[in-house]
Formats: sequence, C-alpha cells, structure tokens
Amino acid sequence: MRLYLLIMVIAAAATYLATPLARLIAQRTGAVTPVRDRDVHAVPTPRMGGLAMFAGLAVAFVMASRMPFLENVFADTVPWAILGCGALVCLLGAADDIWDLDWITKLVGQVLIAGLMAWQGVQLISFPIFGLTIGSSRLSLVVTVLIVVLAVNAVNWVDGLDGLAAGVVAIGGIAFFGYTYLLTVNNNPTDFSNLATVLMASVVGVCLGFLPHNFHPARIFMGDSGAMLLGLTVAAAGIMVTGQIDPAVLETRQALPAFVPIVLPVAVLLLPLMDVTVTAGRRLLTGKSPFHADRTHLHHKLLDHGHSHRRAVLIMYAWTAVVAFSAAALIVFPVWVVLACLVAGVLLATVITVVRLPFARLRPRRSGPPTDTLPDQQTERVP
Repeated sequence: MRLYLLIMVIAAAATYLATPLARLIAQRTGAVTPVRDRDVHAVPTPRMGGLAMFAGLAVAFVMASRMPFLENVFADTVPWAILGCGALVCLLGAADDIWDLDWITKLVGQVLIAGLMAWQGVQLISFPIFGLTIGSSRLSLVVTVLIVVLAVNAVNWVDGLDGLAAGVVAIGGIAFFGYTYLLTVNNNPTDFSNLATVLMASVVGVCLGFLPHNFHPARIFMGDSGAMLLGLTVAAAGIMVTGQIDPAVLETRQALPAFVPIVLPVAVLLLPLMDVTVTAGRRLLTGKSPFHADRTHLHHKLLDHGHSHRRAVLIMYAWTAVVAFSAAALIVFPVWVVLACLVAGVLLATVITVVRLPFARLRPRRSGPPTDTLPDQQTERVP
C-alpha cells in the first residue's frame, strides 16, 4: 500500500509542478477561453491543462516501473500501451483546445485510439458474474471501444465548473483504487501488484495535483486534453480488473464484488452519464439535435437553484462519493450494511442539494444565447 501511495504522491507533485508550464503553452498557442456573457468564468482563462496531467501520469509510470515490487506489472507491454494511447488522446484533446475541432473529428479519433488500446490488450473479455463471457473477439473489441469512448465523453461533459471533473474523478478514483487493491489482496495474498491499482493511484494523484490550480477561481482549465485523458484511464482500469477476471476462480460470495469494477467506473461517472442521458433525451423530445447547445445541464440547474459556484461543485462531489464508496464497500461489508449506508448518504446528499443554506449566493436565471461550448470553458460543448 505504501508504494501505491508513493506513486500517487509522485503523480500529484509532477502534475502540480508541470501545470504552470502547461498554462504558459496554452497562452502561447492561443488556447485561452475568452469571457462572454454566457460563460461562468470571469476572466480569460487558459485551457490545455491535460498536458500537465499527462506529464504527471508519465512520471508516475516511469517511477513505478523502477520499483522491484512492480517489475512484473511493467514487464508486459500493456502499461506502456495505455500510456501511449493516453498520449494520443491527450494530443487529440490539445488539438481541440487550440483549433476547436468538430465533434465528428473528435469522435473518430476517440474510436481509433480506443481500438488501438484494445488491440494492445486492454480488452473486455468477460463479465465475472454468473460465468458470463463475451463470445467473440470482434464483439469484445466493439464492447471495449464503446465503453472507452463513452467514458471519455462522459468526463468531457462533466467538465463544466472549476474543479468539477478533477474532483469527481479523484473522489471516485480513490474508491476505485481501494477496491482494486483489496480485490487483488483477497485473490492473491502473496503478490498484490496490479496494473489497475497502479493506474488508479496515478490518476488520483494527477487529479489532486491539478486541483490547486483548477479549483474556483481556476487559473487553468484541463481542457479536452485532460478530460479525455481521465476518461480513457478510468475506463482502462475498469476493463483491466473486470474484463480479465476468470469467473471460475471466484467464490460465490465474491461474485458481486468482482462485478463491481465494471460498475465503479459508472459510479465514478454517474453524474456525467446522467447528464448525457437526460440532456440529450430532453433535446430529442423537443425536436432538437442531442448536440444542440442549451442551459439544461445538472450543474446549470444547481446554479439556477441558487447554489454558489463552489457549493454546486461540492454537491456533485458529495453525490459521487456516496455512489462510488458504496459500490467499493461491497468487497468489505455485507450488502445490507452497504445499502443502509447508501440510503443514509443519498438522503444527506439530497438535503444539501435541495436546501439552500444562508451562505449560498443566489444566482438569477440567465437568458440569452445557449451556453454549451467547450467543457473546459465551463460551459460544456458536447464532444
């Protein structure tokens, strides 16, 4: 555990130190979000913080590969394939941060990168519950690409307020990290080195290192380069745990917890996935394209309800923590205990969402042009 925490600290420190350089690069390349009436931020803010986040991830991987405890993990090509695909998706996002790519170009790029990662071995081959196994390599590839692209775009959607995406992924990532560590220890007490645990420790560290620069008022946005990188790594970790487990070796009592890794990425991304579903559905019902820009996202609703910028972010943090830690707790506690805690957490989160405390600054509903542009502009643009 101490080595995993060290990796987390290394990733956080490297990201924190690299972020000012990423900010300078964003300013020099014109990747700066201007201030408009429809935006939430108050001053022009550089984006492309994903460059610093990738730097933190790369440094953490290189340092981890030098640790004897993890030599078996990095003896394979898969970790470097994930890092390489992370570099590609980060570059794709950086290109969008600079030149504002259309959504079709980004989607094609995401599919190709996800396919490359699957081809390199990060592929969902089984659901470790009820002995269900994907029947063909072609279907495995399609399902894997679908999951990765969905995760990439879900994080991109949630990056709409200062510190929101980095905090949500960090909180959910801590739960995911603890789950993968305990699952590995339970299944192999003699060797609990695990790529998914290394990856999640690195991702959590990257988010924690970026947050001091990104929390409201943000000095830099992560941009598509950071949001897509986080989505790809979370999906890769979930696939590496769930998709590679042999259902035959699991005890009946472990069957539900072993399935949780495919649920945990959903738990981590629950709010953005809900946002995608509800918002796109609402647009379709009104006869509009699902990519039509409007002010109907979850965080817009929280702001319109009267919550301040920071409070809206903290509310979404709370919902993520309730769902993600409840899912991860299934490996430690009986189901009835987890359900009881989940109900209590949901009630508490509902109260802080609905009730406006006296210090919450009221925000009048804005009118004017739609606010969906770039997620990293704090005004979401559908990827």
